[in-house]
Amino acid sequence: MNEAQIKERVAAFLGEHDPSGDRLEFLRARFDAGLAWVWFPEGLGGLGAPRELQQVVDKELADTPQLNAGLQAIGLGMAAPTILAFGTDEQKRRFLRPLWTGEEIWCQLFSEPGAGSDLATLATRAVRDGDEWVVDGQKVWTSGAHHARWAILVARTDPEVPKHRGLTYFVCDMHAPGVEVRPLRQITGEAEFNEVFLTGVRLSDDLRLGAVGDGWRVAQTTLMNERVAIGGAPTRRGGGVMASVLASWREQPELRTHDLHQRLLSLWVEAEVTRLSGARLREQLAAGQPGPEGSGMKLSFARLNQALTGLEMEFRRELGYDDWTFRRSEEVDFYGRGPGYRYLRAKGNSIEGGTSEILRNIISERVLGLPSEPRVDKDVPWKDLPR
Repeated sequence: MNEAQIKERVAAFLGEHDPSGDRLEFLRARFDAGLAWVWFPEGLGGLGAPRELQQVVDKELADTPQLNAGLQAIGLGMAAPTILAFGTDEQKRRFLRPLWTGEEIWCQLFSEPGAGSDLATLATRAVRDGDEWVVDGQKVWTSGAHHARWAILVARTDPEVPKHRGLTYFVCDMHAPGVEVRPLRQITGEAEFNEVFLTGVRLSDDLRLGAVGDGWRVAQTTLMNERVAIGGAPTRRGGGVMASVLASWREQPELRTHDLHQRLLSLWVEAEVTRLSGARLREQLAAGQPGPEGSGMKLSFARLNQALTGLEMEFRRELGYDDWTFRRSEEVDFYGRGPGYRYLRAKGNSIEGGTSEILRNIISERVLGLPSEPRVDKDVPWKDLPR
């Protein structure tokens, strides 16, 4: 399939479906027409077409109802590619359509109070009971759990083997008895993150993704896609946070200084290098699944956001943020908010989706081929690890 054929399909679709009508029905029809993810298989929102043709679809349908990126980011960027790679045919049919249309929101139950950077040490247990699993534990820093219908969950099913080998990956019903979501207040005053307590939560075995004990391998697919989703999203030249900084610079010329100008130019160059690197990464994705290179994009994204928002605060000479009220965040709108919010919220960019320190380790070992750090616990059964 080529660009001309894709455009013909989009034109035919628009001839049959009015974008000014019911939003949900339009999105459902778009999925059924294979115009959700064109590189996915037919019947699952795609056409089995080359991945790069998605940008053609997105451009042609730019003025039609769109997805809610703030609410659907985890489902679209992490859950969907993992379900596609490891889900059964039944799981793919059940979950992908309502995930894409936004009818069902997803969250991610990975990090724990004692297992963040070293995720493989997680302690949440899943014990088999017939055709069900009983899950007990605590997860933390869960974005959007208060909106979520489903979650991607990694739990320990075998404490007798080394930490990476005793994990299993599940889809967790966030409405199941025993799931409790509590808000975590952030520096902005908002609570978009949560801690989630799982007490005797029963999940049927048909909610398992991948084989028992293969959870670490399944989770790697999620994590690699997560970093690409965070750091590798398409951005126009001078877009993103850079656009906000440039707007302030143009609107208030009287505040400019030589030093700030030099820093802005330096960050412009770095932002362009990052943008073009992201374009190259997306071209590589057309040939397969994300690799560790996505960690570099996410690392650069975090550093740039923090440097740019800090520069804007220095330039404006005020924080400009005065609403510290504790409240639930309906969605993350990083670019649609004021500079004070962006500055405060960007502090979390170097933690969420993999800390910058861990990403540097991944880049050094898996991209540059440098020697790994000594890991004395690599072959020790999880139950024998000091805690």
